Amino acid sequence: MNILITGAAGFVGKNLTAALQCIRDGRDKTHPGLSIGELYLYDIDSDPALLDEVCQKADFVFNLAGVNRPQNQEEFMQGNFGFASTLLSTLKKYHNTCPVMLSSSIQATLMGRYAGSEYGRSKKAGEELFFSYAEETGAKVLVYRFPNLFGKWCRPNYNSAVATFCHNYAHDLPITVSDPKVELELLYIDDLVDEMVAALEGKEHHCEFEGVDTVLTDGGRYCAAPVTHRATLGQIVALLDSFKAQPETLRMPEIPAGSFAKKLYSTYLSYLPKEKAAFPLKMNTDARGSFTELLKTEKCGQFSVNISRPGITKGQHWHHTKWEFFIVVSGHGLIQQRKVGTEEVLNFEVSGENIQAVHMLPGYTHNIMNLSETENLVTLMWANECFDPAKPDTFFEVV
Repeated sequence: MNILITGAAGFVGKNLTAALQCIRDGRDKTHPGLSIGELYLYDIDSDPALLDEVCQKADFVFNLAGVNRPQNQEEFMQGNFGFASTLLSTLKKYHNTCPVMLSSSIQATLMGRYAGSEYGRSKKAGEELFFSYAEETGAKVLVYRFPNLFGKWCRPNYNSAVATFCHNYAHDLPITVSDPKVELELLYIDDLVDEMVAALEGKEHHCEFEGVDTVLTDGGRYCAAPVTHRATLGQIVALLDSFKAQPETLRMPEIPAGSFAKKLYSTYLSYLPKEKAAFPLKMNTDARGSFTELLKTEKCGQFSVNISRPGITKGQHWHHTKWEFFIVVSGHGLIQQRKVGTEEVLNFEVSGENIQAVHMLPGYTHNIMNLSETENLVTLMWANECFDPAKPDTFFEVV
């Protein structure tokens, strides 16, 4: 399948192109039935003659080209309607009735705060042009009205508040929030790309609109990505505050799979400058070695790394309820555990050559000793709860 992507240098175009290249080259094996041939990338600075050439060869067209921030209002219609007309005319010229996808906007509903939007009018005109083209030629047309988009490679200070917020937080620049209660419907770029790949496979999702609300329905005139998120500006800013503070607090907010928080955090990270991609950690050092906290989570405890110098024994304490994993990743050591009130000792010889996780059992006093005379013993430690100095649940007792 040869695929034409117009607006290929834009935010959606870059992400879609990268995803399709991975599928084509076999790096993404999650779509075994999808065979991708040539990818024709067309953008505003492309030679117009290229459009003639690729419109003869394309088996599917993603029309992502459009104007978002023109110098004057008239350019909306020229960029969003005019190019669409040129594209469809060229396809007709070569009698190519392959499926064509149109990237439109929720503003094309011309409802609510979008009433009177010149951008919305230009998008609406483009939609009707595509529907007329489908009736005239019999070609399959997929019209998507996208809400606010966000994700990696989105241009800040352009047409995405999330991109601007993420960029400014990452670069210690101020943001402006006029009303934190304003709610946005947000579509993450990976979810959008997933839907585009589904469209290639003939599995697109259809919808109708009730005002600006998307209603998924099999017989809908329009198409939609089925997964979007709703968040207020205040919620977005609160999450970004916690993300920015993470190198100091080491605390990772709860980010469940598929959640808006998870996708926003990925987006925020993509804007970090080089000097923030790495950050120092506080090493608590003494003659025995060091102990460094790595990461604290909201509900799943914390991770730390312990370094013991040759011949050193650390630990010698027990917990009522807290439990831990010790994972030696370098060196040679011995973990000992003894049930409090008994004399039986459990011995676990550990090594970075044979990595395993050892439970520190509640009610068992435990230690870890470095058996090497020359090498440090490096242990990754996980505790099921973050350390609370007001209630440490840690009691000294030699094994």
